[in-house]
Amino acid sequence: MRAKEYTFPVSVEWETERRVRVHVDGKSEVKVASPPEFDRKADPSVWSPEDLFGAAAASCLAVTITGLAEREGLPLRSLAVDAVGTVGRRDDGNFGFVRLEQHVAIATDRGEEERARTLVEKAEASCLVRVSLDVDVETSVDVSALGRFARPRLGDA
Repeated sequence: MRAKEYTFPVSVEWETERRVRVHVDGKSEVKVASPPEFDRKADPSVWSPEDLFGAAAASCLAVTITGLAEREGLPLRSLAVDAVGTVGRRDDGNFGFVRLEQHVAIATDRGEEERARTLVEKAEASCLVRVSLDVDVETSVDVSALGRFARPRLGDA
C-alpha cells in the first residue's frame, strides 16, 4: 500500500432471488435488490445499486461541504443535497449512468453567501466519489442567509 492510500472492504452475500446483503465490519448491513425499473417483482422499499450510486455521490458532497465549512469557519445553518442519476445508452454503446444531477441547498449567515457558494464549488472539486466518476455531473446551488430557504427538489420548476 502506498502512502495516503486507504481501503474500504465490503462483503456482499446473496439472500434470495435478486436480493443481496451488503456488509461492512462494525456497521449495519444494507439489503440491496434490483430496482422496480428493471425487475417488476422487485420490492420498491429496498435500496438498489442505482439508489446507492446517487446516495454515494450526494452524501460524499454533503460531508465534504460540512468538513470544509468546519475547517474554513463558515457558519452552516442548514444543508441539503438531492441527486438524480439518469441511466441510458452511453456514448461507448453500453447501458449505464449517463448523467448525475445534484442540487445543493445551503444556508449560512447574512454576508457569507458568496463564501458558501465558493465552498460548495471547492467541495465538488474535491469530493472523492465525484472525482472518481466517469459520468457528467451537473450541480446547482441555492444559497440563503440565516437558514431561511425552501428546499427545492430536483425536477421542480
